[in-house]
Amino acid sequence: MAKKLYVGGLPYSTTEDALKAAFEAVGAVEEVKIITDRMTGRSRGFGFVTMANDDDAPKAIDMFHGKDFEGRTLTVNEAKPLEDRPPRRSFGGGGSRGGFGGGRRDQF
Repeated sequence: MAKKLYVGGLPYSTTEDALKAAFEAVGAVEEVKIITDRMTGRSRGFGFVTMANDDDAPKAIDMFHGKDFEGRTLTVNEAKPLEDRPPRRSFGGGGSRGGFGGGRRDQF
């Protein structure tokens, strides 16, 4: 069974191919996904590597966690499953905040 690893601290210029090549030094890599910003398409500096063999995951963590990769220090650990999140609150529009008050109008 495959085990997914979180990889943080990635340089923004890192490609999925470069990350895959690095982790293949430990064992077979099933999938690599670098997370990108929706608006700009630029890397967000983290991603996920799925190791094909569960036994290779701890080896990859030992080999890469806290180590330099293309000039940045990596954080590598076992990925946690995505948890349900409450809906985001909206702060735009709706509701009245009242007027601006003011001085007395009979002063003219």
